[in-house]
Parts: sequence; structure tokens; C-alpha cells
Amino acid sequence: MSRDHYQERYQRGEGRYPFTPFPIGWFRVAYADELARGSVTRRSYFGRELVVFRTEAGAACVADAHCPHLGAHLGHGGAVVGESIRCPFHHWEFDGATGRCSRIPYANRIPPRAELSSWPVAERNGVVFAFHHPDRKPPHFELPVLPELGDPDWLPLDVNRWTVRASWLDMNENCVDMAHFKFVHGTLTIPPTTAEIDGTTHVARSRFRMKMPGGEGDADLVTWDYGPGMQVVRMSGLIDSLMLNTCTPIDDERTDVSFAYTVKAEGDERKRHLADAVVADLKRQFENDRPIWENKRYWTRPALCDGDGPLATYRKWIQQFV
Repeated sequence: MSRDHYQERYQRGEGRYPFTPFPIGWFRVAYADELARGSVTRRSYFGRELVVFRTEAGAACVADAHCPHLGAHLGHGGAVVGESIRCPFHHWEFDGATGRCSRIPYANRIPPRAELSSWPVAERNGVVFAFHHPDRKPPHFELPVLPELGDPDWLPLDVNRWTVRASWLDMNENCVDMAHFKFVHGTLTIPPTTAEIDGTTHVARSRFRMKMPGGEGDADLVTWDYGPGMQVVRMSGLIDSLMLNTCTPIDDERTDVSFAYTVKAEGDERKRHLADAVVADLKRQFENDRPIWENKRYWTRPALCDGDGPLATYRKWIQQFV
């Protein structure tokens, strides 16, 4: 549905958000280790049914779930055959990369409309991302590779997932909401926060005064948003940590949220125990945010004050995706 549709619903008081729930960008559809070679997985994202599968050569693929022949769902009995996915109904096969029908076992000619709608895919940082564009335009930016992941000094990612009754934007905007860090998360100060825009990337920098073991200390937080679907948070001070945050829209109001954490332990057992405490605190902080996200309403013109931080900069940046 168009942006106008959601704006009209919002104006009638029927929706919490005046923008489309399905923005442009790269979004997580699976973690790489969820997708074995030859496997087919069902997903419900962007208000539609999808299949995510890995070919026998190891390529991750994403496609609309229903066969263009007679509508069978490829996630219920579909199978990977080489580099294609096979429909369980009549065994039509569709190339994973292009979506074009590659074989019909009982036909001499493949109809020109025999094509499965496939999605651009990027596998980065242990995550399978699909590129969403409402007009099916190709990707116009790439995702970075995070050097911390796979580094032996850093712990394996601790992956956590929630289904939240809120927009992806509610989670993402937290990085520029200075005051909430004190009143929701208990920092000792409201951290001064700056924001920078670099095309499809947004960077927010904050400095905190926090309670730490043995007293108080300062921590620096830098948040990189690579479009609306991938957010990387690096924190330094007590210990270096990284969060890989991915929020994928399910439907008009629900979002599949995953926060994955890693800490630089450097093989030190004391740092491992500290890492456990840091990660536990980060999970607790998510639960502090959640009831606010699930019950708030988006204001197009919020009554901001001079201590609210660079929220306007973030909203200006995000317009290119919605």
C-alpha cells in the first residue's frame, strides 16, 4: 500500500504511524547458521510470505513463497535442487538467483511468465539480508563487513530476538534520544549526542557517565545506521562491546527485532565474566524500552525541547528510505 494510504489512516486515528511500515533497505531474513545447504525456510516479512533457502553450492536466496503456476507455497514441501528451488505441486524448478523457471519436467516449452519473484541478497556478518524496495528497484548501497566478528579476541555473537508491536523506526531512533538514556536506562548523566549524515549512513556519538563496578566511569557510544535495517553500536570504556541490531518489519505494526552482542574478552576469564554482566544489562535495558515502544504514537511534529538531541537530523536522514 502507498504512503498516502498510511497517512490517511493516521489522520483518521486508525494507525499509529503515518508512513509505510516497509521502508527501502537491506533487512535481515535469517542468520547464516539457520540456513544449511539444501534447506528451505518460511518467513513472513513486509506483509508477505517468503521462502529463504540455500542452494547446494551454498548461495543464500530469497523469493516470494507462492509458485506462479498454480500458487503452491514453496515453503511447504518445496525442495532445493542444485541451484534451484522445486515446487512441491508440479515440480517446476526456479533458479535461486534470478527466479526464472529453469525446468518443467513434463513440458517442452517454459512459459515466459513462469518466473518466481526473487529478492537481492547479501550475506554479511553472519546474517542473510534481503533488499526491499516497494517498486522492486535494485540495491543502491552496500552493507559493511564488521572486523570484530570472527576476531579471536571477541566472543561469538550472543543472538537475542523479540517480536515487538512497534515500528522499526521506534527502535532505531533511540540512538539520538539523549534524555531517555538517563530516565529509561539509568545513566548518571544525559549524554551529549551529535549526529552526522553520510548518504545512506547515519552516525550518532554519545558520551555517558555510568555506574561501574567499584564506582563510576565514562563510556563512549557510537551508533552507525546503514539504512533502516542494520544498526551497529560500539561501546568503549569499561570494556569494548559491539551490538548488531537488525529490525525487520513483519506487518503494519509488528517488527522482528534482533540484538546480537559481542564483547572483546581477549581470552581473559575475568573479562568473560564482565562480558556476561554487560550483555545481561543490555538485555535488561531492551525490556525497559519495550513497553514504551509498544504503546507510543508517532508524532510528525513532536514538541521538542533544546535538550532532546539530534532527533530532527535522524528524521531528515530516514526520509530517503520511507
